[in-house]
Amino acid sequence: MFAPTGLIELAVDDTLCRKRGLTVYGTGMHHDPLISSRAKPLVSWGHDWVVVTLIVRCPFWAPTKVWSLGIGYRLYRNRQGLTKGKKKKQQKGKTQKQKRDPHHRTRPELAVELISLVASWFPTRKLLVTGDSAYGGGSVLRKLPANVELISHVHAKGALYEPAPPPPPGKKGAHRKKGNRLPGMAAWAEDPRQPWQTLVFSQFGLHATLLVKTIQALYYKAGKDRLLTIVLVRDALGKRPDQMFYCTCLDWDAQRILSTYAGRWSIEVTFENCKQLLGLEDAANRTEKAVRRTAPMALVLHALTVVWFHQAGHRHLQFPDRPWYPQKEEPSFADMLTTLRRLSWQEKICTLPIKSTLAKKVLAQIIEFLSLAG
Repeated sequence: MFAPTGLIELAVDDTLCRKRGLTVYGTGMHHDPLISSRAKPLVSWGHDWVVVTLIVRCPFWAPTKVWSLGIGYRLYRNRQGLTKGKKKKQQKGKTQKQKRDPHHRTRPELAVELISLVASWFPTRKLLVTGDSAYGGGSVLRKLPANVELISHVHAKGALYEPAPPPPPGKKGAHRKKGNRLPGMAAWAEDPRQPWQTLVFSQFGLHATLLVKTIQALYYKAGKDRLLTIVLVRDALGKRPDQMFYCTCLDWDAQRILSTYAGRWSIEVTFENCKQLLGLEDAANRTEKAVRRTAPMALVLHALTVVWFHQAGHRHLQFPDRPWYPQKEEPSFADMLTTLRRLSWQEKICTLPIKSTLAKKVLAQIIEFLSLAG
């Protein structure tokens, strides 16, 4: 149905579902991006879900939009969440150092588990994963399956190196693993020997004019001796700070890399829709099985709704009457839910033996109201 052939695009990210109470399974203090700023990061108590989604680009019923459908979910438990409510055993005059839990897994490790699982479903297909800087380090890049490529961030102070030169003939001992160090991001940006290339983007997730430079180098701290395509990006209007991205596909140019990475924004839209419209953050479960089952069901329902709309629902789409927005042509997820509710109510009421024309008109108005009200 989606991506029957060719490249399979995935996105990976995590989302915080705020909770209250120490007795809720799996909760902990996690970074909260909604109340944080660059100057002051803040945390909130809740569940942190690591999610892998399938990227669906520009379906025929929404030719300018990108959608993310959740296909893998893992609950991340930080060490604080694992030890909450447990008293620390102390000896007189001594403080015992807490042993590392061998079963504890970080967010990148959970992401690798999910990516490996999806890759095992399609052993003969090429997969491409896009992730932010949290999923661009060595714990992900070095453990990717053979049929998986990755696009992510390079740290602003990350060290780049030339590929290792071939060893001189007759030399004994270990060979070099990396070449000379390349200039940092600031020095590379100001280097006049490599001019900027201008790229204009007008697509889902990216509407900007960008200046780019591209090289192939080693991001040794993350990928060791794996050669990567590095893209330095500068906003032509100066509204964004300079950034560097890397891609494991060596034959891709900057236009394709940035255009593909921009589609990752759809996973953020999926999180918003699931929280606001499907109750991802509202479940009041406390036990382990209930927590692990209920929250992901919102993401499952989101994916099923989009699949249903792709197969049949688009034929019954009706936009609500909004005089201030008559030019709407593509549905949002809220429009999909409205269509699904309307058809569900119509299917239930059509079985009633109603003969009065007035009653049918009244019922039609009630159905329309119910479909919009949710």
